[in-house]
Amino acid sequence: MMLEVGNLSAGYGQTQVLFDVSLAIGAGQVLALLGRNGMGKTTTVSTIIGMLPAWGGRLAFDGREIAALPSHRIARLGIGLVPEGRQIFPTLTVEENLVATAFARGPGAPRWTLEAIWELFPRLRERRRSMGNRLSGGEQQMLAIGRALMTNPRLLVLDEATEGLAPLIRAEIWAVLATLKREGQSILLVDKNLSAVLRLADKCVVIEKGCTVWSGTSDDLARDPGVQQRHLHI
Repeated sequence: MMLEVGNLSAGYGQTQVLFDVSLAIGAGQVLALLGRNGMGKTTTVSTIIGMLPAWGGRLAFDGREIAALPSHRIARLGIGLVPEGRQIFPTLTVEENLVATAFARGPGAPRWTLEAIWELFPRLRERRRSMGNRLSGGEQQMLAIGRALMTNPRLLVLDEATEGLAPLIRAEIWAVLATLKREGQSILLVDKNLSAVLRLADKCVVIEKGCTVWSGTSDDLARDPGVQQRHLHI
């Protein structure tokens, strides 16, 4: 497994949010982390990438324990984040946002370069000289994904990458993620659009109140409306 999370616990201050979260992602797999609002999905992501300390459990990347590492070292190991809310640099241009995070991982030419990002998101090429705060919400989301890809990650983590976007932009984002999957990119995905998630993901993990309550393939989840009703529907 590329990423292994076992019996993970974490929280904020003295408030425990995660009690027993487990998931595993293999090379080239897409895993969706699902659950209603407030169940611990973003906290799980924040703990995986080192922005929150793990209180207990196992957190390993390529067999190496990473729970005690700071976030910048975890990023260097090959985990790229597209955070909730985009969080692009508003006073940098599109091109500067991308170059700021660029990292060539391993020998040979990197997969993700400016030219590769322009090809994936032609709209960003058109706006390359525009400041981040001059972009639409959809363009900012494209930029956030491009910025994460410029780190040439082995595992791409997306937290609510389509939230609040217009339908056409959402469709474009899902098409890009499908392209990345076909190219063998490992992805950990948090998103509320269940139908789109089930089309893209190989596996799903459902959490409730900071605990893993269900895991299986997307086909298994699609065939089990009871799980969807109990743990996902409002």
